[in-house]
Amino acid sequence: MMHLQNYIDGVMVAPNEGAYIDNIDPSRGTVYSLIPDSDKTDVDQAVAAAEKAFPKWSNTPVDERSAIMVRIANLIESRMDEFAAAESLDNGKPVSLASHVDIPRAVSNFRFFATAILHFASESHYMEGVGINYTLRRPIGVVGCISPWNLPLYLFTWKIAPAIAAGNCVVAKPSEITPMTAYLLSEICIEAGLPAGVLNIVHGLGHKVGDALSRDPKVKAISFTGGTKTGETIARIAAPMFKKLSLELGGKNPNIIFADCDFKKALSTTIRSSFANQGQICLCGSRIFVERPIYEKFRDEFVKRVAESKVSYPTDPEAKLGALVSKPHLEKVLSYVALAKEEGGTVLTGGEQVFLDGEYSEGYYMRPTIIEGLTYDCRTNQEEIFGPVVTITPFDTEEEVLMMANSTQYGLSATLWTENLTRAHRMADLLHTGIVWINAWLVRDLRTPFGGAKNSGVGREGGFEALHFFTEPKNVFVQLS
Repeated sequence: MMHLQNYIDGVMVAPNEGAYIDNIDPSRGTVYSLIPDSDKTDVDQAVAAAEKAFPKWSNTPVDERSAIMVRIANLIESRMDEFAAAESLDNGKPVSLASHVDIPRAVSNFRFFATAILHFASESHYMEGVGINYTLRRPIGVVGCISPWNLPLYLFTWKIAPAIAAGNCVVAKPSEITPMTAYLLSEICIEAGLPAGVLNIVHGLGHKVGDALSRDPKVKAISFTGGTKTGETIARIAAPMFKKLSLELGGKNPNIIFADCDFKKALSTTIRSSFANQGQICLCGSRIFVERPIYEKFRDEFVKRVAESKVSYPTDPEAKLGALVSKPHLEKVLSYVALAKEEGGTVLTGGEQVFLDGEYSEGYYMRPTIIEGLTYDCRTNQEEIFGPVVTITPFDTEEEVLMMANSTQYGLSATLWTENLTRAHRMADLLHTGIVWINAWLVRDLRTPFGGAKNSGVGREGGFEALHFFTEPKNVFVQLS
């Protein structure tokens, strides 16, 4: 049985108390490795290492920091198959998804911010006849990065890369549900020559490791991606300490399809935006609204295509959906199907657990599910399910669909399908979300700001927004007269 280790001060170390947590393969429902059950003492050790490394790293020339990050990216890429297999085994997703999305995007994160830091510039403001103001941006110090289980390495590196590029030292906590690729990243960082203490990875439970990170006064900023309730807990702890906070939280995203859409493209993309990664992406469109003139045609074809989607073990090259990430999560998602029925919904396809044969018979599989006949304000349509479950609802007017789309506490993303240019821009302006895709889904330019409105988060990640978050601005005035 493999025992994972923490990565602290440049070396791999066992947890101080010697305790471990089971790491379960969701495709088989069996334990396949053990994770450090770290506590405050491990976090203290990591913070001390980061503090010690910060003075030198923060003053390391940006081209040297950039070169190390490029080496990390290249080394991940050189072990692409190993990382993809580990991500699939840990998370339950098809290997094809990990190899085409998760790991390549993790590589891109390091490469992008390695380059971005070379072009990061500050502002100046000239006051005629008086003087000039210019802005310095310096790294914050020790920062905490806490990432989720759905896109483990992709979102882990999305936080770490800009933090260390900007000159900070990081104590990072990957999800205890999917720790394997973060562990492999530790090996990569050692091989790439990242100085000791610049990145520290502490595995363990949120109420131990995440809580200790949030409470430590030496940790000056927290970047967190995960559930809204956990984000609320972190904010309650960290905000009174005046830490900088970036919180990327939940979503209940509308997918709005007008009658004048490109039907074929809207249909194929909606299948992907509904069920990619078993619906376990915060950007999945879980509420589908279809304009009434094409509602029945779209619904029937959508149901037919989704019912044909193959649910299978992650290494099956024909698998469209793999396993959900854990047994408790599967049970939660199935409970929402039961709730939808109680609320008057009709399951058009799916709605039940899938039982595979042989070694995968205990895995956490579920058929992709489409539910019709629910009111827009019922719990199923208001609460984040985060699984392969979508609802489909007809609408008649722009005003009606905007009201339904904007009705939830969340505001992360929206997808809009129409060939009417004026309508597309008008709707995009009126949707209460941080991201709107028009005639597309999940097209990500790393230069653009990423984040949500309302209860979907605080702050923005991506591009120079991330570098701004991980630096502290200082205005300097020079008298010229």
